[in-house]
Amino acid sequence: MLPKRLLCAAALSLCFAGAGAFAQTAAPAAEPAAEPAAVPAEMPGMESSAPEAPAPLPAAPAMPATPAAATPAPATPATPAAPKATASRPPAPAAAPMTGPVRNVVLVHGAFVDGSSWNGVVAKLQQKGYHVSSVQNPLTSLADDVAATRRVLARQDGPTILVGHSWGGVVITEAGANAANVAGLVYVAAIAPDLHESTVDLMKRAAPMPAGDGITADSTGFLWLDRTRYHADLAADVPENLTRVLSAAQQPISAKAFSETVSQVAWREKPSWYIVTTRDRAVSPEVEQFMANRMGAKIVPISSSHLVPVSHAGAVADVIDRAARELSRQQ
Repeated sequence: MLPKRLLCAAALSLCFAGAGAFAQTAAPAAEPAAEPAAVPAEMPGMESSAPEAPAPLPAAPAMPATPAAATPAPATPATPAAPKATASRPPAPAAAPMTGPVRNVVLVHGAFVDGSSWNGVVAKLQQKGYHVSSVQNPLTSLADDVAATRRVLARQDGPTILVGHSWGGVVITEAGANAANVAGLVYVAAIAPDLHESTVDLMKRAAPMPAGDGITADSTGFLWLDRTRYHADLAADVPENLTRVLSAAQQPISAKAFSETVSQVAWREKPSWYIVTTRDRAVSPEVEQFMANRMGAKIVPISSSHLVPVSHAGAVADVIDRAARELSRQQ
């Protein structure tokens, strides 16, 4: 059994994302100017700029016509027919990657929140003309979260970019593997395990982070975040009135999830991007940098707390947009 301190540190590594659309409060390094902190500016439908028209998705290729079956010759009644040699059927070809512009984005949240934590990012991406979906993870196990993500991926019509924040990085690492419609991955202060590696394994690479002290387990094996530490340790650059809302709406995660390992690794077969949060007190920035370097990701540092999708929604959306545009050029 893992020591309580280690388990708590691992929990912290999970996705902490906010509910509702929240404005940026600080300008990220090498990123567009920070947005105003007022909540309405980040709410969907209240943006001043007009959304870009989405590029049309390519038409599905026509299926080849099936040749008519030949009429079998009648068997000779007098003499038993000799055994026929069975022609070997070639294996079905693997699904080819979809081609065309990447206009679909699937966002995967982490622990202690739900899909509304991406609201600010969703609004920005919709303005740019993307079709955006935010997964609602049950947070009951890695397998359950992967299944929820794959259900959403199956509904995408065309090439898709898959994005995970914190614990959501573990989910997209598993769910994005062997997914023909996933063109690329964006990790946002996220856990990016290698084969048979868990969140706990990666958290061992650095000293316990401050946010770990605020995680406690209940009698059913689910982890909760101390509301009084939420702002300082997870969202120091988010207005306190918003962090109070986030902490009140938190969703617990099963403690066993942090020890579960991935059996497939999407970043080994898909182009990847990684947002490193340099003021993170939940997941060590050094561990983030290690994971990003190991996967060969294109790294974008942002001076932010762990809840960067809330505090810097516009900057996160811009990274996703640039990744989608680059992937579209490669199609």
